[in-house]
Amino acid sequence: MVKEKMRTTGRRFLDFFCAGVVTLFGLVLLPEAVPLPGQTLRSSTAEIVLTLDPAQSNLHWKVDSTLHMVHGTFALKSGTVRLNSETGDASGEITVSAPSGESGNSSRDKRMHKEVLETAKYPDVIFHPHHFEGKVVDGKVKGTGISDGKLSGVLSIHGADHDVTALVHADLKGGQWTGTSTFEVPYVKWGIKDPSNFVLKVKPVVTVELEMSGQVTTN
Repeated sequence: MVKEKMRTTGRRFLDFFCAGVVTLFGLVLLPEAVPLPGQTLRSSTAEIVLTLDPAQSNLHWKVDSTLHMVHGTFALKSGTVRLNSETGDASGEITVSAPSGESGNSSRDKRMHKEVLETAKYPDVIFHPHHFEGKVVDGKVKGTGISDGKLSGVLSIHGADHDVTALVHADLKGGQWTGTSTFEVPYVKWGIKDPSNFVLKVKPVVTVELEMSGQVTTN
């Protein structure tokens, strides 16, 4: 009887000891998968934050006409884009100064600001990103790498909101990033005045390309 009790007690101790070892190794090796008492489970989701430097960024635009291709620029005022590396969700805001637009022709630019874009009334063009589809750099590698894909969101211009999808490319390295983005603006379809006349015919779509640079951080 004594020997049987000792064997039973020994098996119970061994089972308890093994369970304790397994639990200990689980806590040590899998700290993010097994929360300690009072802790919440931490998410592995990484958010990449791209902050734009207006001094190192520009918006280029071009529109074709019966005479020649017209090129111009706008200055960017500010910008921050947040990308979720797991879900592709995006947020933030990029603001363009409408009054800064120029094409190298003063009379044409005066008409653009006064009659077409009405920049005194609508001084800002704002893009709010909502979703990114494509390759997103993993924040776990400290934001180093290349991201390519499509960034969808809402463009607020001339007092109205429009859905747009832009092709984007970003090169992230050492806490800095550079990138480009291209999309089309069907301005006539969006209710913006057509500058065409009986002599000059301007196409109803403007091609936009952004050249951007700034800082990158991860959360």
